[in-house]
Amino acid sequence: MAAASSCPSFLFFLLLSTALFVSGEATSLLPLANLAALTFEEGYTQLFGDSNLMLHGDGRTVHLSLDERTGAGFASQDLYLHGFFSASIKLPSDYAAGVVVAFYLSNGDLFEKTHDEVDFEFLGNIRGREWRVQTNVYGNGSTAVGREERYGLWFDPTEDFHQYSILWSHQRIIFYVDNIAIREVVRTEAMGGEFPSKPMSLYATIWDGSTWATLGGRYKVNYKYAPYVAKFADLVLHGCSVNPMDHRTVSQGSDAGACDSIRLSTADERTAMAKFRRKHMTYSYCHDRVRYRSPPDECGIGPEAKNFLPSGESKLGKRHGRSSLGAVL
Repeated sequence: MAAASSCPSFLFFLLLSTALFVSGEATSLLPLANLAALTFEEGYTQLFGDSNLMLHGDGRTVHLSLDERTGAGFASQDLYLHGFFSASIKLPSDYAAGVVVAFYLSNGDLFEKTHDEVDFEFLGNIRGREWRVQTNVYGNGSTAVGREERYGLWFDPTEDFHQYSILWSHQRIIFYVDNIAIREVVRTEAMGGEFPSKPMSLYATIWDGSTWATLGGRYKVNYKYAPYVAKFADLVLHGCSVNPMDHRTVSQGSDAGACDSIRLSTADERTAMAKFRRKHMTYSYCHDRVRYRSPPDECGIGPEAKNFLPSGESKLGKRHGRSSLGAVL
């Protein structure tokens, strides 16, 4: 078990974050973004893929490969109830239709019918078309009432490593790309048990999603271009680890409570997030009238609805191309 992932160190960074926010010297994410990464042996274990998982740089970089034989994946050694989880990821280049790379929290192995899940899913594409990024939030087995969103990016995720982070607290979930908040899910009374609330492990996988990942399965994985290699580095696990037997937090008192009290949404972060979503969102479940006659209760439908088709796809899809970081901000 990785001692670096316990709540006492998390509490320190939470207090530092608060002090910097009050002083105006930095955004609230900065201390979390600078948390120390763990080696593979310190925090993770292999799930599947035998030799398709390879360690580099003394275990600080993990390569997951997909070939015609198998994909690969790993998981955290600990279960967590809230925390900050992050990785720098470089996606496979060239033709990647049907390939799915995932970085996510889940407890599906413990709660088969009532599992929670918080996902980054990276969906490959045919040559010349960009990878798409999808975020999912499922609680208490609510996959039928999905809360999926998809986005383009302002960079090519196959050219270099980029940081993808999930902040999960009792009241909110925030997704970050390169320390820019791209989505915030706030717990509401209307969501009830559909807000993820049970201990989860962190996972990273690469697998064949030919049946659905690229235009509903129109384009399959072409193993002529295998192996497809996804690279993971700067692996961060900072949260409240829990006892796998009774799911009680290992930390006690105020240390455990600190993991439930995070709030990292400054005015600057909210402005950057709104601009990202306006420019790069390509699908929103809140605007999907095919799946939902009425949007889920937590969806606040405003004037932006006119920019979406009944399928939830953006009408501005052709305008969701890459742009400079400055344009996003």
